[in-house]
Amino acid sequence: MGAASNNDDDLISGINVTPFVDVTLVLLVIFMVTSKMIDNQGMAMDLPKAASGEEIQTVFSVELSVDGSVHVDSKLIDGDEQIAALAKKAIADHPDLRAVIRADNKVEHGRVIHTLDVLKRAGIAKIAFAVAPTGTAGAKASATKSSTIKGNSEKEP
Repeated sequence: MGAASNNDDDLISGINVTPFVDVTLVLLVIFMVTSKMIDNQGMAMDLPKAASGEEIQTVFSVELSVDGSVHVDSKLIDGDEQIAALAKKAIADHPDLRAVIRADNKVEHGRVIHTLDVLKRAGIAKIAFAVAPTGTAGAKASATKSSTIKGNSEKEP
């Protein structure tokens, strides 16, 4: 007569994964929020806007400001010789190094191209330009986006 048994000695045949998924999603949100905080540790700049920018991880950052100062990885640099020396050291340490030039919107084009040339002569092949996204209002230096240049101005996949 007994269709159902209430025997406590039966093995548990399933595991409830809901608490595991909850904890995993909370950790995912925490990592996403903290990664955005770590990514934007540069000078505040008015970056040019571009709709086709891609998110990249900054490894070697060159920042050009309107007042003429140059920062490499958030450290003030005196001239092109120091940029080249730091770039050569970084490329020796990381052969797949990617550089990002963050130039204020008001920096002269010639100065940006000169910095690009210094990095290429130092041996860095993967160079990107940081831009602010155009889709969000008031996004001055809120997120770093870039358009990558490799070799003879061909886009990297």
